[in-house]
Amino acid sequence: MIINDEKDVTPAVLQAMSGAPDARIRQIGEAFVKHMHAFVREVKLTEKEWEYGVDFLNRIGKQTTDTHNEGVLFSDTIGVSTLVCLMNNGANGSTETAAALLGPFWRMRSPETPNGGSLLRSPTPGPALFADCRVVDPEGRPMAGVEVDVWHSSTTGMYENQDPEQADHNLRGKFHTDAEGRFSFRSILPAGYPIPVDGPVGDMVLFQKREPWRPAHIHFLLHKPGFKTLVTQVFVQGAQHLENDVVFGVTKALVGDYRRHETGTAPAPDVTDPWYTLDYTFHMEEGDSNLPQPPIK
Repeated sequence: MIINDEKDVTPAVLQAMSGAPDARIRQIGEAFVKHMHAFVREVKLTEKEWEYGVDFLNRIGKQTTDTHNEGVLFSDTIGVSTLVCLMNNGANGSTETAAALLGPFWRMRSPETPNGGSLLRSPTPGPALFADCRVVDPEGRPMAGVEVDVWHSSTTGMYENQDPEQADHNLRGKFHTDAEGRFSFRSILPAGYPIPVDGPVGDMVLFQKREPWRPAHIHFLLHKPGFKTLVTQVFVQGAQHLENDVVFGVTKALVGDYRRHETGTAPAPDVTDPWYTLDYTFHMEEGDSNLPQPPIK
């Protein structure tokens, strides 16, 4: 198709793409072109702005490494990750425990850890946390044999692969639920942290005068064949930035009951300062049990 003016560009592109044999790929590609061209027309994009946008995408690629995924971070900070998550885990998904963002720091092979074991692989300061969690099916029956990946940041706000002071796999562990659907572990109370702002996504967030912070949370990934893989986060109630999470990941169902204890007998003899407990129930449903691709190697 020979193009005469700007009105011919969109039909020409759609026609060129129409031979894609996969109907779903064709649907997504056509919708993307239609919306992208409509955006360009709506804002009357200039050539200079187009150049800036292409450079922004190139910078995202250059900023992505084996330990950092700038593309995921960009998707998170414009709300696309949360939107996709809620669309796929809403009324037809896990409702009591909403699936949430995988985040850029999940590692597939966390150390196998017995129930009640510690996530601390190296000395890590912070208030002690004892978690006792439960996994149930849609009818509320306990689910045994669920593989549960747990990971979170230290009180400095850094994950272990960002921080040379932490041992490999510090604050990470993989558990399996028992006959009552329970798993438990010891760790420290997580802290909130800012997203990396040394790349194009940070430039965007700071230019928009946004706070680059995430509220304190623990990541969980629950997997069992025959059930929909559940990726979620449980946030600390009362934490800073719950109302303005930079990646829009906080939902009401995901604010957990992290209870502070100052009296009574601590769960471990070496705990003298105030400690915290977390009791949380995860709900899984039948569905696709595929694991996601790790954002980092």
